[in-house]
Amino acid sequence: MALGGAVAIGSMTAIQARINGVLGVRIDDGIVAGLISFAVGLGLLVVVVLALPSGRAGLGRLLTGIRSRTIPFWMLLGGTCGALTVTTQGLVAGVLGVSLFTVGVVAGQTLHGLLLDRIGVGPSGIVAVTPGRVIGGALALAAVGISLGGDVLATAPLWLLLLPFAAGAGIAWQAAANGRLARRVASPLTATLMSFVAGTVVLLAGAAVSVSTRGMPGALPAEPWLYLGGLLGFAYILLGAWLVPYTGVLLLGLGSVLGQLVTSVVIDVVWPVDRGPATWQLAAMIVVAAASVVAAVPRRR
Repeated sequence: MALGGAVAIGSMTAIQARINGVLGVRIDDGIVAGLISFAVGLGLLVVVVLALPSGRAGLGRLLTGIRSRTIPFWMLLGGTCGALTVTTQGLVAGVLGVSLFTVGVVAGQTLHGLLLDRIGVGPSGIVAVTPGRVIGGALALAAVGISLGGDVLATAPLWLLLLPFAAGAGIAWQAAANGRLARRVASPLTATLMSFVAGTVVLLAGAAVSVSTRGMPGALPAEPWLYLGGLLGFAYILLGAWLVPYTGVLLLGLGSVLGQLVTSVVIDVVWPVDRGPATWQLAAMIVVAAASVVAAVPRRR
């Protein structure tokens, strides 16, 4: 069930990537598009947290922990990585398509998920580097190698692929930090709120720099669906903070990657940026599915 939830997180991430990518292209500013996405999610979260008694109680524990310094500062920074993710979506996914965006995210999530589990950053503590987890990570990287075959590197600038790699690393860190904070305050909802607050602050600063150097973005589009990225972010960050204690960072990332690959291929079939998915995308999907299963197999003690 936890792995299925991780796959759902990936599916929502892929849909959010296309929404934010299209919004970034329409207003000609990926950073402002990311800010809009985060602002929508933050507004919804504030309403939900204040409306629920459990949300208000978790917020009280968070404020008490910050004042008494029992909550480390780094636990509050998960949202900064979320800001990097949505900004990268606005800059890359609308230009290259969701599938190529997912290529870099796969590599970043896999490598950093294995590392963060090993050093014990996530709420599960130190997770042993078992053969299954190593093989699963290696298979995921093999999928990246498949994805970079053909004419991908010839048609896509390298920096456009490095940005999603950084976003994938950020997603792994965000899951670990939010999971730890959710356990500390006994409320995944409160951890999600803190994530959106931190991300919004970073994006406000980034948007100010972008506007001062590039000028005002284009007019906001009228289609309501272009503003649903923040709602999806609210849903998958909350789900991730709840799941990561059960899955660890690596397995959560692999399941998420599988969901991203499947959904991104579907999106690029029904709504391509320039052309439909290639054979490498289907092959990468199969390899990452195998990686998720191998990493999820229980190990004998």
